[in-house]
Amino acid sequence: MSGNEIIVKFSNVSFEWATAKPILNEASFSVRRGSKITLMGQNGAGKSTIFSLVTGEVKPEGGVININKDITIATAKQVIPREDLDLTITEFFQKCFKEKVYDIDKRIDEALEIVNLSMPHDRPIKKLSGGQQARILLASALIQDPDLLLLDEPTNNLDKAGIAHLVKFIVEYPKTCIVISHDADFLNTFTQGVLYLDIFSKKVEQYTGDYFAVVAEISARLERERMKNMRLEKDISHRKEQANFFAQKGGHMRDVSSKMKKKIEELEGEIVDVRREDKTIRNFSIPCQQDIGGVILQLDSVAVAINHKFVNKKVNITLNKHERLLLTGPNGIGKTTLLEKLASGHAKGEHIKAGVKIGYYRQDFSTLDFNATVYQTLAKAQAAVPTEGGRSDGTEQGLRAHAAGFLLDAEILKAKIGDLSEGQKGLVAFATIALEKPGLLVLDEPTNHINFRHIPIIAKAINDFAGAMILVSHVPDFVEKIRVDFTLDLGSL
Repeated sequence: MSGNEIIVKFSNVSFEWATAKPILNEASFSVRRGSKITLMGQNGAGKSTIFSLVTGEVKPEGGVININKDITIATAKQVIPREDLDLTITEFFQKCFKEKVYDIDKRIDEALEIVNLSMPHDRPIKKLSGGQQARILLASALIQDPDLLLLDEPTNNLDKAGIAHLVKFIVEYPKTCIVISHDADFLNTFTQGVLYLDIFSKKVEQYTGDYFAVVAEISARLERERMKNMRLEKDISHRKEQANFFAQKGGHMRDVSSKMKKKIEELEGEIVDVRREDKTIRNFSIPCQQDIGGVILQLDSVAVAINHKFVNKKVNITLNKHERLLLTGPNGIGKTTLLEKLASGHAKGEHIKAGVKIGYYRQDFSTLDFNATVYQTLAKAQAAVPTEGGRSDGTEQGLRAHAAGFLLDAEILKAKIGDLSEGQKGLVAFATIALEKPGLLVLDEPTNHINFRHIPIIAKAINDFAGAMILVSHVPDFVEKIRVDFTLDLGSL
């Protein structure tokens, strides 16, 4: 087949999830066979929705989507559906096929080898770490050997070795691949073109080139358009002054003024509708719980996974109020399990000083109530603490202003947590933690799903936090921005 063959074509496609919630407005783009494409856009813009339109999971309200009828499509989603968490690995992979596959075990082993994972097939999905679940999601798409592979945030929870394996696979993959990710360095290793979903115009812009070249091209174009607008606006302002002057003179001068006003209208029509570049969240702080001191956390032993079984290892970790611990180790070693144990044992006074409040950012956002609205979630956090020193002043207006700083507008405040994109859930989690005023921050992969433009702001807020902290992150650039006092590598115990 020719590499120039178009296998996906959107022509003037419009889609909205609900009235007044448009995702696409007459968007058009095409994807050629064998290309490696990045799908970019702000959190909540609708990137995952485009994947659902490609697979036929949802149908457009207007326009036409042409998918080559001979191609097979598989998607590696961001998170494992909650209803699948009780399945074993074999059952989960079997679900990828419409008919029973008799050599499923052999195929599973081959797919797991690509993602650098070895695991008993009878293991329940819910027993896997976040990184292991990420690899299972990836392998579930690869096992189908599709003509078009759709990867939604595939590097989330992956350690360095996992990302290296994924890069090698994508670069060598002979078929077509579209990837959603906020990891710029990862994207630049394979990207040949970019589809940019503009959250404001609801259209898709198509670019060719590697990721960094396209980002530079978009920035240069925006600057050119901004400069052109400035010149036009200056010219228009000058002409308006002259037209008003002539209009007041009367007689023949009124005709001159009238002609000038027509010219002004033409010039106003030339002003480019410059895209409002992706907004970033506002600078924010995470106030620390008052009146806490001394030893916040004491850890004498940790459970480490060796050959899929947990073994207790002695450690000696003490954290005081201003101290930070970085927890490292490969996927599946037990980092998330340890954080969960600390948080769940907190009520019994195990490991963590009594009375210390925890701000817990979980990978899967299960600290949030998926059936509650964003407003209810923030209001509950606001009501639970005194108002001094926080970003919200305890009033309705203060809460809405606090939410707006995290790009959570009036429409999003009405939405249920479960209906948000993963990136929006992450922003709600940070907005909630900032209201809770914890004494101990427990952060499990806090950059997952978050737009890369927000990450420096989040890193600063975390680094400025005055309490104790435990951090798990596989993103070196992020970790570098945060002062770390101690590192515990579970893989070396």
